[in-house]
Amino acid sequence: MNNFVNHPLSRRAFVGGASAAAALGLAACGSSSTSSSSSSSSSTASTGTEGGGTIAAGSAYAPSSFNPASTGSAIGIGANWHVVEGLYGIDYHDYTTFPELATGDPKQVDDTTFEVTLRSGASFSDGNAVTPDDVVASFNRAVAGKLYTAMLAPIASIEAKGDNAVTITTTVANFSLLKERLAIVRVCPASQTDDQLAAQPTGSGPWMYSTASDTVVELVPNEKYNGDHAAKDNMIHYDILKDATARLTAMQEGSTQVMELVSADAVDQLKSAGAKIDQVQGFGTRFMMFNVAKAPWDNVKVRQAVMYALNYDQMISNTFSGLASKPTCYLPETFANYHKASTVYDYDVDKAKSLIKDSGITPGAISLRTTDNEQVVSMATEVKNDLDALGFTVTITTDTSAATYSAIDGGEAYDLLLAPGDPSCFGADPDLLLNWWYGDGVWMKTRCPWNTSDEWKKLHELMAQALEQSGDDQQNTWNECFDILADNVPLYPVIQIQTVTASWDDPSKAPAGTAIKGFSGIGTTSMYFLDCVSLKA
Repeated sequence: MNNFVNHPLSRRAFVGGASAAAALGLAACGSSSTSSSSSSSSSTASTGTEGGGTIAAGSAYAPSSFNPASTGSAIGIGANWHVVEGLYGIDYHDYTTFPELATGDPKQVDDTTFEVTLRSGASFSDGNAVTPDDVVASFNRAVAGKLYTAMLAPIASIEAKGDNAVTITTTVANFSLLKERLAIVRVCPASQTDDQLAAQPTGSGPWMYSTASDTVVELVPNEKYNGDHAAKDNMIHYDILKDATARLTAMQEGSTQVMELVSADAVDQLKSAGAKIDQVQGFGTRFMMFNVAKAPWDNVKVRQAVMYALNYDQMISNTFSGLASKPTCYLPETFANYHKASTVYDYDVDKAKSLIKDSGITPGAISLRTTDNEQVVSMATEVKNDLDALGFTVTITTDTSAATYSAIDGGEAYDLLLAPGDPSCFGADPDLLLNWWYGDGVWMKTRCPWNTSDEWKKLHELMAQALEQSGDDQQNTWNECFDILADNVPLYPVIQIQTVTASWDDPSKAPAGTAIKGFSGIGTTSMYFLDCVSLKA
């Protein structure tokens, strides 16, 4: 198990390039700062004919929106990595940043002003040149899109500078995470409408959308691309296979070369057949969110009681076959910024009942909403049993992620939500990971309106303070943040998972004779195919 190396650094060195990602890249998308991975295969990848074919993958997640300015869809975000460039990209194997539309690192003008020059001749797949105005419009859309607003808060503005550069103003002096934050902003034509972006965004990356439906997503080469990561195949084809058995069957038949979210019972089957298995401990969670605007969830003792009532070990065994862990902090223990929280929730029924008694409430009928993620659906049965034993009467309502959040955002008076989440697909520094759920955005304003509490205000004071600090002072401030979250649990991890991905890396072992070269699994949702190529015997 490799530990990511996110040791506290000086503010300037905190994350500034390859070495910084090695210092900060937490694990939920790859490796570099806090993830551990292991690979196994009965073969080592081989020789054969490279390229000119199709990279085929089985996706565990259904698309909702592909809009790069606002999507929370795993398949949407993952496909966009290949289609829509930012000024900078992130390699999700190690969280290093690299220039995409930028020609190099930002040029610092003063403490809060930076300039970035665009790649000469960069064009969108529709043939139109990428302009500074497109960068500005894409940033403004991302800020207005609400989901990314908190993560982009350190950037005050982006403005066009001449015909081939932009000026960036930050709210944090000498902001060391600038490239990581700019990587969130994926650049599309300013002329594209929200509906067009949601359906099939146009980008300047090596691939472009050909098909995007509920069942299939297909990318084809962007002939206008002039960067360093050109497509070498005719297509990337994603089959939307939410059912684990369907994904396994596709791998066994060879209709896919990569399988996302491999279930524990399939690992040995695929390994014995010659597939490569990547296991990466990432930031990915299955979390519980409380409707703190509604009694009794406005009472912290009741929220804590629920967390103590959960049989974590049984869920890890039954649902994940051991490929997960019980949280002892907001961050997994493999993360270098990890700090054992002041409150750790073990399975303790007596403690849970004592807290319910101290709270003065009488447990009654409650609604547990879940998304249709297969692991969450399995966990929900155990959660119901545990909370029924505490005196509640739990009714489970399961729906797609889009329908679930639409209902909650529309004002449905839910009680609890059990769902998957992994903001590390956007980056891996602690500030970003904290801001995804606890920033001044839709989660804390609408879904779990904890932003009116004194505790939330204190959390944000500390988060802002940490951005201005370095070394041990910075780590200690983040530790205080982790303690506040563990003590109050408005939204908190129930399980922290390992991401398991399978691939055929040897065409002589692959059922259909086609493998994939250069691929390895990452610790977050979706699959990363940049610079990968199909391989035929």
